[in-house]
Amino acid sequence: MDIASARTFLEVIKTGSFVGAAANLNLTQTAVSARIRVLEDQLDRPLFVRNKAGARLTPAGEQFQRFATTLVQVWERARHQVAMPAGREKIVTVGGEHTLWNPLLRDWLVWMRGECPDVAVRVQVDHEDSLMEQVQDGVIDVAVIYAPPRRTGIVTELLVEEKLVAVSTHEGDHDRFGDDYVHVDWGTDFSASHHAAFSKAASATVSVNFGPLALDYILAAGGSGYFRMETVEPHLQAGRLHLIRSKPIFSYSIYAVYSVQAEEVLMGRVRTGLRAAASQFVAHRVQPSL
Repeated sequence: MDIASARTFLEVIKTGSFVGAAANLNLTQTAVSARIRVLEDQLDRPLFVRNKAGARLTPAGEQFQRFATTLVQVWERARHQVAMPAGREKIVTVGGEHTLWNPLLRDWLVWMRGECPDVAVRVQVDHEDSLMEQVQDGVIDVAVIYAPPRRTGIVTELLVEEKLVAVSTHEGDHDRFGDDYVHVDWGTDFSASHHAAFSKAASATVSVNFGPLALDYILAAGGSGYFRMETVEPHLQAGRLHLIRSKPIFSYSIYAVYSVQAEEVLMGRVRTGLRAAASQFVAHRVQPSL
C-alpha cells in the first residue's frame, strides 16, 4: 500500500475536506482525489462522503483510520531506523503519558545518555490508549503509563507505587462528599473501585477526565476529589488542601509496558534505566503522613 495515499487519507480527516488536504500537502485537489480513489479501489469500499461542508468518513473509513495511522507510524519508525544517527548501534522508542515526562522520563533520558551512549532515543508523549495501541502494533518499544489495562502479549512492570487520595479545600473530616465533589476519571480500575466504595452516592455534578484540570478547578472554586498524592502534597503542606482521612485510598501506580517480543538485551538496558529513574523519583518526593 502507498504510504503517500495513507498520509493523504489522514490529512483529509484532519482538515475535513479534499481542498484543505490539497493545500496542506502542496498537491492539486485532483491528485488528492486520485490517491483516495486508489485506496477505495484497493479496499473495495468508499472511505468518504463528500458534501458542501467538506468530507466525512463512511463506516469503512472509520474502520480504516486506525490502520492508516499505524501504517504511517510504522513507516516513520522504519525510516528512523534506517537513518541511524552516527555513532549509534541501536535505537529505542519510548512513550509516556503527559504527566510523567517531568521528572520520570527526563531523568531516564539523562540516565540513557550517560549509561547507553550507543543507543539513539525517540520519545513520544501521548495519552494512555494511544500508547497501548502503539506498543501492541510495534510502533514504540516501551510505554510508561499509569494503571495500564491488561492485554495479551504485553508485559506490565511496576515502576512506582502511587496512591489516589481524597482531598478537599475545606478543613475537617467529611462523612460524605458534598455538591462540590469533582469526579475525576482515573481509568476503569479506579471507576470500579470508586463505584464499589460509593455505590449509594449521588452522581457528581462535575466530572473531568484530566486530573490537572480538575485540581486547578477545585483550587480556584473550592471542592473535593481524588488526586495523586505526589501531586497534592505541596498543596497539603501549604494548607490549600486537606486530606479526607475517612475516605479509602486507591492504588494508581506507574508501570512500564512492553511487548513480549521486544528485543531482550536492549529492553533490559531500557528497563534498568527506568527503574533507576523511578528510584530517584521516589527518593525525592516527600512521603506524607497518613
